[in-house]
Parts: sequence; structure tokens; C-alpha cells
Amino acid sequence: MQRVLNWIDSLTEKTGQAVSWLSTALVLVVCYDVFSRYLLNSSRVAVQEMEWHLFAALFLLAMAYGLKHNRHVRVDVFYNRLAPRTQMLINFWGTVLFLIPFSLVIIWASGKFVWASFSIRETSPDPGGLPARYVLKAVIPLSFTLLLLQGIAIAGQMASRLWGKSGENVP
Repeated sequence: MQRVLNWIDSLTEKTGQAVSWLSTALVLVVCYDVFSRYLLNSSRVAVQEMEWHLFAALFLLAMAYGLKHNRHVRVDVFYNRLAPRTQMLINFWGTVLFLIPFSLVIIWASGKFVWASFSIRETSPDPGGLPARYVLKAVIPLSFTLLLLQGIAIAGQMASRLWGKSGENVP
């Protein structure tokens, strides 16, 4: 079981590092857009769409990485004052009861949405927009699959530390 959890962590780490390069691409596209719009008085719909496509892909594909490194949004009015064991229990049950089911619902619900887009080879509705909008839409179930896997890894690690027989048990 630990081997599977380590594999998921490794996948999340490699995906996060690879996806971080999208931020560089996004900065370059925005710089090009600003340069062409304000210095050349020329603006392209495709460039503007590329900005939000890159931002959406960056945000979605980095969710699992952010979760793994505990960089996600947390309402921690009381959380930081709790004992480590209580924090682990909250992390475990929050992951099992909320994160995993929510990820499964999004993966399931986005399936028809993505399939419909692929089947019609959806493109931008705007003249001069980007082709293959279905590729961006396919990022939704992919990103939530990565989030689901990382949630499983976190739940497994918390369960092992909370109830395992190893020396890592938390008081």
C-alpha cells in the first residue's frame, strides 16, 4: 500500500513541476498581448483566449500539487490551535467525506460535457479564436483525477499515521 501512496505522491510532484512551466508560457503570452495591443495597436482574439486557456490549465492541473504541499485554501480559524492528532483526524475525514466524493462527482459530471465537446470538435465561437476547445475541457476530468489520487494518498498517509502499527503514530 505504501508503494502505491509513494507512486501517487511522485506523480503529483512530477505533474506539478511540469505544470509550473505553464506560468512561464502565460507570462510570455501576456507580455506579447500587451506589447501588440499597446505598442502595435493590434489585438488578436486567439492570443486573449490563449491567456485564459493557460491560466485555466495551470490552475486546474496544479490543484493536486497544492494539496500535496498543503498550499490550498484552508479556513483555519481554529485548526492551527488544535493538537496534531486532531488536525490529522480533520484532514482524514475531510478528505474521505468531502474531497474524494466531490472529485468523483466532478469527474463523472464532466464526462458528458467533455465528450460532447470532443464529438463536435468544438472550437472557439469567436472569429479568430482558438481551435480545439475540447482539449481545454478535457483538462477538467484529468485535473480532478489527479486531485482524487492525491486525496487518496493523503487519506492513506493520515490513516497510517493515526491507526497504523508503525512508530509514526501521533499521540
